[in-house]
Amino acid sequence: MPRTPRLIVIGGGSGGLAAARAARFRGAEVTLVQEGPVGGECTFTGCVPSKTLLSAGAAFVRAMDRVGETVSRVAAAESAEVLKREGIDVVTGRGRVSGPGEVTVTAAGNGGERRRLSGEAIVLSPGSRAVIPPVRGIENVEVLTNENLFDLRERPRSVVILGGGPIGCEMALALVTKGVEVTVVEALPRLLSRDDPEASEVARRCLERSGVVVRTGTVADQVRAGGDGVEVVLGHGGDHREDHQEDMVAERLLVAVGRRPGHDPAELTAAGIDVTATGWIAVDPTLETSVRGVYAVGDAVGGPQFTHAAAAMARLAVDNALRVGFARARRLRWDPSSVPWVTFLTPEIAQVGLTEADAAVRYPGARVARLPIAEVDRAVTAGSEDGFIKLIAVPRRGLGWAGGGRLVGATIVADRAGEMISEVVLAMTAGMFAGRLAQAIHPYPTWSVGLQMAATQFLGTYAGRTARPARAVQGP
Repeated sequence: MPRTPRLIVIGGGSGGLAAARAARFRGAEVTLVQEGPVGGECTFTGCVPSKTLLSAGAAFVRAMDRVGETVSRVAAAESAEVLKREGIDVVTGRGRVSGPGEVTVTAAGNGGERRRLSGEAIVLSPGSRAVIPPVRGIENVEVLTNENLFDLRERPRSVVILGGGPIGCEMALALVTKGVEVTVVEALPRLLSRDDPEASEVARRCLERSGVVVRTGTVADQVRAGGDGVEVVLGHGGDHREDHQEDMVAERLLVAVGRRPGHDPAELTAAGIDVTATGWIAVDPTLETSVRGVYAVGDAVGGPQFTHAAAAMARLAVDNALRVGFARARRLRWDPSSVPWVTFLTPEIAQVGLTEADAAVRYPGARVARLPIAEVDRAVTAGSEDGFIKLIAVPRRGLGWAGGGRLVGATIVADRAGEMISEVVLAMTAGMFAGRLAQAIHPYPTWSVGLQMAATQFLGTYAGRTARPARAVQGP
């Protein structure tokens, strides 16, 4: 009888959980090493609490109570006890790779007692942490990040948020709807800089309509404690001269400017695992590190930092590590091109693949089907007409524009954009003709009918609209 392989997973966040469960599904023995409660950032300080706060009522204290209740409920479904019932051995402690197929676990208590584990393969999923920017004086004030924001039990009168990315924008909307005065400070010219510029403009309108003050092209030069809270010295357009500065005072300062590795790069290099210049774990296209049999997934590799991306990477890494499924014949390669992301504003902003500007540069023949969401009857009935659908397609090799070509990206701005984007992801993943979205029968009146209407533009003129050449759009 062949020996049952053993997989060791370090990190109990979304990537680690997915890896452990995928390995058990494949019949492997699994040991999951986690320093704190199983669930990681997504459950305790990320997706679950942030989306709960966004959807909770206006009363701040009750909203925070609901956050705690929701986190507890989700965490209960992925606790160490639940995993053990699924056949996954959970070891509490700090795990580090000490050699090929070998992990050393240092317990938090018992005087740092050490335990050695061995297995055929290892999956690393140490996650990431919030970046504290090198702003002068910031070390002297109490800073909020996603890691401690949800511990608040008293509503702050005002908050300055450094960072206009997804976390900054979502928390701005969540807080302003709870009666907090919010200012978002973003150094770049627009919010959500990774997204389509048109989507950035909708995000700005959403925040300003809700009462958030948005300051783009503005940097924080200095932070200092003041009698009424925190004083933030702002510089405009990158100009740091005193006559171009402005003082802003708020009760609290929330930082959402990016992520840094959740691991110690030096510890990994000591084990022979290469890291990038910025400290992320270096992996090849199969997600294997420089040490044979050691794989890394999730935020730690510096790619798309989303729960669903970490889970997808974990499943692929497990198949490669165990040489099962399709990986039995040839190891699978990670392709992030069809990883979607959603910023949960009002309306939601969903993106997958290339933006129009990126497609115009990469594929000179790319075409864009654009549909204002106001032309979708469901949006009219809901009274939510701010938004649009953009589908980006390119010719298929050998077939040209037959069937509408193939999709390489999409931006959807609508109340249900987060649900709608999955249909595009499926089309991209399966390599479908773009025209299939037009041919599929969509129930009326739903938001997804807009995808059908937009995709029809790749097949001809519909309601006066035809797919047009992609443009390298600059700015909003």
